[in-house]
Amino acid sequence: MPYVNIRVAGSLSREQKQNIVKRVTDVIAEEANKPKQSVLIFIDEESRENIGSGGVLLDEPK
Repeated sequence: MPYVNIRVAGSLSREQKQNIVKRVTDVIAEEANKPKQSVLIFIDEESRENIGSGGVLLDEPK
């Protein structure tokens, strides 16, 4: 059973999540030759204050 974990900084709308789940499922099912029902997608939304890049937190003003 394929599973995909997608992590994003911030949040996504329900519509964005639906679109991502559909499109990623389609690609995985086609490329891995697996039934769509077997593909699991996990979307983790992370607060920008919990992610750092280049030595600073993403929520810090530039």
